[in-house]
Amino acid sequence: MEQRNQMTILTIDDSPSIRQMLIFVLESNGFRVLQAVDGVDGLEVAKANKIDLVLTDHNMPRMDGITLIRELRSLPEYSETPIVMLTTESSFAMKQLGKEVGATGWMVKPFDPERLIEMLHKILD
Repeated sequence: MEQRNQMTILTIDDSPSIRQMLIFVLESNGFRVLQAVDGVDGLEVAKANKIDLVLTDHNMPRMDGITLIRELRSLPEYSETPIVMLTTESSFAMKQLGKEVGATGWMVKPFDPERLIEMLHKILD
């Protein structure tokens, strides 16, 4: 379990309250958290750091989550990195599109912190 303490999760969401909640939930579960306010910001943070998992919203200004996943997947260092979409979008079509562009998982907001942590552990183990 020691190794998990070094796991870095990048959260990308334009909502300050969601970012605060994610930082609280993730850090209290031993993860290091980096944050970004939209897809453009998230891409810059991802390029500048070693990220173990990306947790992104879909509906954001400047660059949405689907576009962000496409951009990340085009980078060799993010071709295999787990990317989870955390969004209010719950339609089958949107989930399919997420899967097609390379999303590893999908969770609908509002999210249950315990379920989120369980999902992340499953993906990272």
